[in-house]
Amino acid sequence: MTELSGLTPVGIGEVVLRLGCALLGSLVIGLERESKEKAAGLRTNLLVGLGAAMVVIVPIQVGAVQQSVDVLGRSIQGVMTGAGFVGAGTVFRKNRVHGLTSAAAVWVSAALSIAAACGQWQLCLIGAAIAWIVLRILDNVEKFV
Repeated sequence: MTELSGLTPVGIGEVVLRLGCALLGSLVIGLERESKEKAAGLRTNLLVGLGAAMVVIVPIQVGAVQQSVDVLGRSIQGVMTGAGFVGAGTVFRKNRVHGLTSAAAVWVSAALSIAAACGQWQLCLIGAAIAWIVLRILDNVEKFV
């Protein structure tokens, strides 16, 4: 396995698989948030995930990553900053802070999608499972404690 494994331009089928995996990871989080009627629900998480994956796939597909890995780092940094901005929009409502978990979920959706976009589908799916456990199961533990 080379240092840039997964970071070389791929065919359309692989791009579809990476975007699909990004959407699947975001779907897990979005459905959980939607089931609790949170502000950042299914559509928000899906759109953040899709956008994050696309922004990361572009420099890979155009070969910019092979010229400089810094290009990928800057793309990821921009995605995570943007996801934080979207998350902040879910937190501030009616002049009060509410919904930090939903904001964190949006941020995690972006991170899962970045992993998928880089060809790390296992990391994306494992991360989605852990995020679901944190959001669903630990919520019940938190209420109990």
